[in-house]
Amino acid sequence: MTMGIDPKDLSEEDLLRELRHMHETRTETLMHGSDDALANHTTRTGELEQEYLRRHPERDVDPERLREGARQR
Repeated sequence: MTMGIDPKDLSEEDLLRELRHMHETRTETLMHGSDDALANHTTRTGELEQEYLRRHPERDVDPERLREGARQR
């Protein structure tokens, strides 16, 4: 069940704003939201993240965030 505007219909600016908001509210939803609120939050975050990845398949991946980078630390 999609809540809100289909991520494909969001401008780049709106998509990024929505993603930031979802990540800012995650802990509060996890700790204090109802089961339905948490499920909806998880679903919506996934939808937004998938759209971001679709738009940015060649995103800049930090080498420190890869296994090889972790091993070097």
